[in-house]
Amino acid sequence: MSSHISIFCIGELLIDFFCTDVDIDLLEGKNFQKQAGGAPANVCAAIAKLGGNASFSGKVGNEPFGHFLKQTLDELNVDTSMLVLDDNHPTTLAFVSLKANGERDFVFNRGADAFLTEDEMDKEKLKEAAVVHFGSATALLDDPFQSTYLNTMKSVKQEGKFISFDPNFRGDLWKGRTSVFVELVKHGISMADFVKVSNDELKIITGKSNVVEGISALHQMGAEIVAVTLGKDGTFVSNGESHEIISSMKVKSVDSTGAGDAFVGAALFQLAKEDDPNNVKKNFEQLKKIISFSNKVGAVVCTKLGAIAALPTYDELYEFSEV
Repeated sequence: MSSHISIFCIGELLIDFFCTDVDIDLLEGKNFQKQAGGAPANVCAAIAKLGGNASFSGKVGNEPFGHFLKQTLDELNVDTSMLVLDDNHPTTLAFVSLKANGERDFVFNRGADAFLTEDEMDKEKLKEAAVVHFGSATALLDDPFQSTYLNTMKSVKQEGKFISFDPNFRGDLWKGRTSVFVELVKHGISMADFVKVSNDELKIITGKSNVVEGISALHQMGAEIVAVTLGKDGTFVSNGESHEIISSMKVKSVDSTGAGDAFVGAALFQLAKEDDPNNVKKNFEQLKKIISFSNKVGAVVCTKLGAIAALPTYDELYEFSEV
């Protein structure tokens, strides 16, 4: 891997404990499998698996779980030189079980990720990035991380970096505070060159149930490129001048965990190859190709269990055939 960092992701790296007992809630669940998780970490992993350069910035506990997470990213060739090991706070943990109706039973034990401070950010390393991705599900919840996250976004915006933003709304984490989430997210969207949202997130943030109207609202907030993921129906992409639904690949879905992060990673992997990613904003044909490729990566991830384990390499992607 070259020393030049092309994509820098800031956010949470955590342990997901998945209950392997079928259709059982966390009260009754007895068996759990430990996996590396955290949306921005998944994005880094997707970029690295495709052969790109990704660097992760965040905070974990200086204990076995934190060391396991660092090792997981190191083995994928993600740069972890900006991963802080915290002696005072344990690694963030999420416990998840799936019920038969598809609903999750979810308990979140917030730890070290909440305590990343601005002085722990390597500003010089940040200057090397072609693209900076803000895709944390937890960053906006509390200070100090909330301020670190938004202030870093402001500073890289002033330096003219290409900013990617995925609000990553988790209803479990924002109970009774959705309006706070929306206000904070609008700050992020105002600075973003590329915004990825799900259809549900689009409705929550804009209050519009019509996708075209919702996208228009995001452009008015400041977003340059908007990608709305529609699951098996593909992705609705807009650059403010043109918009189109780019279809996805038909696959037999086993587990959609991490598909959205894989989509983002694939898009950023391609954008970072450009001499100037900003040039893509006005080239809608090229943007469509980028989204089509990213849809394929997201679809392949749905065919296997686990967010990181399911990520394809560049070669595997082209060996994969549709259902």
